[in-house]
Amino acid sequence: MSDVDFEDIDFDRRPYNKWIAYAQSKTANALFAVALDRRGQANGIRAFSVHPGMIVTPGIRHLSRAEFDAVGALEPDGSPVIDPAADKKTPGQGAATTVWCATSPLLNSLGGVYCENCDIASVETESPFGVRPYAIDPARAERLWRRTAMMTGLDIEIN
Repeated sequence: MSDVDFEDIDFDRRPYNKWIAYAQSKTANALFAVALDRRGQANGIRAFSVHPGMIVTPGIRHLSRAEFDAVGALEPDGSPVIDPAADKKTPGQGAATTVWCATSPLLNSLGGVYCENCDIASVETESPFGVRPYAIDPARAERLWRRTAMMTGLDIEIN
């Protein structure tokens, strides 16, 4: 839903929007996996980013009913909508892609990829599914890595 705004990563110069902040954090996760994979692959360490789907858990308890209704996440009785084809999943269904990434021999020679629905996501610019090109861009991944290293004082160099 949003690229990382490197010029205002902390929303210091623009109004805070929780949905844009959330989207930027998800993009940052994907970019971080690209950069981490680059650093680990020579040692057989691979990194992946995973989209588990929309899962209604206690972690999103601070959303209003109107926000849940806007994305069709709740039944009239308040229980979660479960429709994997629409990306609305149970926690177990959401965990499946993470388990797949950790165990699939199809990923043995790959890394830094964005996965959803127990597969490598396609690169998309319009579809609600898939991964946006900016979220897997190696140059943007390096920029995020450098920014993170600067902010934390920690770094992993490539051998």
